[in-house]
Amino acid sequence: MSARHVEHVMGTVFSFTVRDPGPETGPAIRRIVARLHRIDAVFSTYRPQSEVSRLERGELALAEADPEVRLVLERCAELAAETGGYFSARPGGRLDPGGYVKGWAVEEASRALRRSGSVQHCVSGGGDVQTAGGPWRVGIADPHRAGAVARVVTGRDLAVATSGTAERGPHVIDPHTALPAASFASLTLVGTHLARLDALATATFAMGAPRGLHWLAARGVRALAIHPDGRQETTAGWG
Repeated sequence: MSARHVEHVMGTVFSFTVRDPGPETGPAIRRIVARLHRIDAVFSTYRPQSEVSRLERGELALAEADPEVRLVLERCAELAAETGGYFSARPGGRLDPGGYVKGWAVEEASRALRRSGSVQHCVSGGGDVQTAGGPWRVGIADPHRAGAVARVVTGRDLAVATSGTAERGPHVIDPHTALPAASFASLTLVGTHLARLDALATATFAMGAPRGLHWLAARGVRALAIHPDGRQETTAGWG
C-alpha cells in the first residue's frame, strides 16, 4: 500500500506518493515537510523577514546569507547565462529566485526520499513533478478547460515541468521587456531533473513562440506547447 501526504507550503500544494513505504518513510516525509517550510521562510518574497527580502533591501550581505541562498543564486546566474537572460533571479527588477526554487525544492524532496530507501515515489509541487522508479503517468493540464487533461506522459524517473497562464494568469515575466509573456497558453518540458527543467520552462515561456520551441529543440529537450488558440505543438522526440 502506498504512503501519501499533502502539504500546503510555499504558496502551493506539495503532494507525496510513496509506492514502497518502509519504516523510514514517515520520519523522512516529516523531515522533508519541515525543510520545505524552512525553504519558504528563507526564499519567500512575500515574507518581509525572509533572507531574500532582506537581501533585496540591503539589510543582509550575500556572504552572510544561508549557504543555500548562495547556491541557488549561483545556479540562477548560470541559467541566466545559458538562456541569454530569459531566465532571471530578478524577472521584474526585484530579487525573486522563485523560478528555480520550487523545482529545486521538489527535486530535493525526491532526493531525500531516495536517501530514506524509496525507489518508487512521486513528488509534486504546484503542478511540477519529480518521480523515481515507475512507470508513472503524469497528466498535463489543459489550460483552456478547467479540470481537463491535454496529454498524459508515461515513463520512469520522470521530471515534468509546466509554465502557463491557466491558474495564475500571465505571470511569467520577460526579463528583457519587464512585460508578461503570453505567446504560449502553457509549455511543458519533460526530462529527468526537475530543478533545471523548471527553470528552462520559465525561460522558454518568456522567449515565446516560435523562438522558445526552437531553442529547446536545438538542445534535445522534449516539450509540448499549447498555444492560445488551442493548437498543440511538440519538439522532436516528444512521443
